[in-house]
Amino acid sequence: MQKLPLGLATVLLGLPLLLPEATLAQKRIPKLPGNDQCPLGYVNDLKQHCNSPIYYQVKPTYGKPCDSGWMNIGAGYCKKKTLWIF
Repeated sequence: MQKLPLGLATVLLGLPLLLPEATLAQKRIPKLPGNDQCPLGYVNDLKQHCNSPIYYQVKPTYGKPCDSGWMNIGAGYCKKKTLWIF
């Protein structure tokens, strides 16, 4: 097994700390009014929130279509598309 140079390993491990906070995604989101289910990728906690083991960047749709680069995941939320993966 090849070892990464120390500088490269430091950059890779520190990269998430360099990202602006606005781009961080949500693992726990509130259920929106009128929705008793959770969006795709989230699990109902049987209270007022939905939880996901994966970080997704989501935003409410407010009853409008999702912006370009975002996809509708149901329950009133849009998820940001990452690369070519949905």
